[in-house]
Amino acid sequence: MVQSEKFPSALINSVETPSFTDLSRWRLKVEHGAQTWHYLQSDEELKQWPQTRWDKYFLGVPFDSQKLPHPKTPLESARNGFEFYKELQTEDGHWAGEYGGPMFLIPGLIITYYITGTPVPESMRVEIIRYLLNRANKDDGGWGIHIEGISTVFGTALNYVVLRILGLAADHPAMIKARAKLHQLGGATAIPAWGKFWLSAMSCYEWEGLNPVPPELWALPQMLPLCPGNWWVHTRMVYLPMGYIYARRLNPEPTDFILQLREELYTEPYDGIHWDSQRNNISEADLFLPHTKIMDFLNGALTYYEMIPAKMNYLRQYALDLTIEQIRMEDENTFFLDIGPVNKALNWLVVFYHYGKDSREFREHVKRNADFMWMGPEGMMMNGTNGSQLWDTTFIAQACSEARLVEHPAYQPSMLKILEFLEDCQIKRNVPDYKKCYRHVSKGAWPFSTRDQGYTVSDCTAEGLKGTIALQKLKGMPKLISQERLRDAVDVLLTMQNADGGFASYECIRGPKWLEWLNPAEVFGDIMTEYSYPECTTAVLTGLSAFKAIHPDYRRAEIERVSGRALQYIKRTQREDGSWFGSWAICFTYAAMFSLGSLASIGEYYENSDHARRGCEFLISKQKEDGGWGETYKSCETGVYVQHEKSQVVNTAFAILALLDAKYPHQEPLRRAVKLIMDRQQENGEWLQESIEGVFNKNCMISYPNYKFSFTIWALGRYATVWGDKQIRN
Repeated sequence: MVQSEKFPSALINSVETPSFTDLSRWRLKVEHGAQTWHYLQSDEELKQWPQTRWDKYFLGVPFDSQKLPHPKTPLESARNGFEFYKELQTEDGHWAGEYGGPMFLIPGLIITYYITGTPVPESMRVEIIRYLLNRANKDDGGWGIHIEGISTVFGTALNYVVLRILGLAADHPAMIKARAKLHQLGGATAIPAWGKFWLSAMSCYEWEGLNPVPPELWALPQMLPLCPGNWWVHTRMVYLPMGYIYARRLNPEPTDFILQLREELYTEPYDGIHWDSQRNNISEADLFLPHTKIMDFLNGALTYYEMIPAKMNYLRQYALDLTIEQIRMEDENTFFLDIGPVNKALNWLVVFYHYGKDSREFREHVKRNADFMWMGPEGMMMNGTNGSQLWDTTFIAQACSEARLVEHPAYQPSMLKILEFLEDCQIKRNVPDYKKCYRHVSKGAWPFSTRDQGYTVSDCTAEGLKGTIALQKLKGMPKLISQERLRDAVDVLLTMQNADGGFASYECIRGPKWLEWLNPAEVFGDIMTEYSYPECTTAVLTGLSAFKAIHPDYRRAEIERVSGRALQYIKRTQREDGSWFGSWAICFTYAAMFSLGSLASIGEYYENSDHARRGCEFLISKQKEDGGWGETYKSCETGVYVQHEKSQVVNTAFAILALLDAKYPHQEPLRRAVKLIMDRQQENGEWLQESIEGVFNKNCMISYPNYKFSFTIWALGRYATVWGDKQIRN
């Protein structure tokens, strides 16, 4: 029987675009790194909580910014950059910012709001609408997997559903245009696996059209490679709650609204679709990594397994009990933030079905949703984690150190606030039963975002260590982080080296590479197990080196042995053309910055090292006519350097830092690159946003807007140190 629709915003069904919020009423609250946006309703609230400079900057609201003296030298430009950037430092010491880009994050959250019957706050509702309308591709009205990508079924179908849930009618002009693009792509039957799951969870797709997601894998002992505890942590944390919902076939009773969506999303009548044949139907626009034949065979076998009656399948109930326990530990250990936004929404949905809306667990999930939402000039997006707080903040600490800005008396208060944040953010404990929930040790580590989120990350720990050491060396700076806690960080890093000598992201490689044959996602690459990365390896190597310089006797032999193996990994992964492939930002320039830094740490430079020389020559071969460097995200997708039509200040800064580390002997290419960065700087010291900077899993881009400050200041400072702070421009 069809139910009447009760979800408030789905009943709006408007062909008119709603009025958006008053940007002057938005405020960013920060507390121990947590970032939450609040919309003030009353004039009294506005008086009590005035808008800050960083509020206005992030919202794109004009504010008075000082016109600074025209910089002629690199250090003058670096100082101007920090003069502007320090005004954006939040009161708890970190630099906030969006961490958006992926276009599949909001749908999981809003679909879960809908299924659980949790009303979307009005200010959030209209600003998500604004964001999605602004981010629709102008030519066809669809959405891609990320903000710069072509329209796909994954992005278009899911964001279409979001806008319908939030109140736009099927006859709204944006919906008409998006629906036409979706149908041109073949309709929602061709959506990739994660999209099939979310539509099934909302009763807009049938479970028979989804490849199995068996929770029984969680019952396997970890000695077996197929045990999810051996998978890459983000992958296992997504498929954990997916398996629970899939196994129980949980979705709402159809409403008249859901029936409308069933008509709108497909190119043929819903009841006439042969769902079983849709399991491997993936649009060419979406498909990045096709299934292997082994994967298709296993999916076929598991489909027969799913036919066993549930009441006879005692293994399934045992697996579901294990699943609930793993979800409970993930929620509690991260204070209901979870490792990222995808499993955050999924865990919230499981909590709804398992514990109910009146449970503490449900309320805690609702409370932490705000940590992921970011308000910007285009509307409200969902961040790729609860932020990039630690990561961005420790980079500017190191940049200021190299640019000698840390010594400037006027900047001492800012440096102290950074150190206070680094101290607060360091993880002080191992999570309870960390081995049971397949977590790595965390006491002494730094996370990517906040201590609450609490996941150990190798390069974040190393960069946090380096930032702390750089600041605590300053005269008059308190030693907020003790020698014992610095040793804790080193102890963590020394547990994370892989057999190949490199370092991965969250934990050591646990599974064999052939697990990638079983990648079910279709739209991402290298997601099934951890991998060593030049970026992570260099961060650890240079972090250990910085520690050894101030505490030379602590675990010295181990540090030297680990460092030696790490350097061999860096050399071994260099390509024949001299390049290294970057996995966490775009792309070859980013990896070169780290890899040449590794070589420099042991005295290998352009003049005495074939590896360093070839790395430099590769970079120089990619320099553009204007003196800068620019890569598009296609470098990440294709594995081949793809020139951007325009130089990017971030890629240019990466290349400058790499070449200077390697002691590249020719000044002119570097001078031209520095001049480009200086020429792009605005009169108030800022650099404007250019193309997207980051990437994960080869096919999805993500924003790091703070890079245009930290790495430019860093590059300017290093150039001045190496070549002198001489006049670059008139």
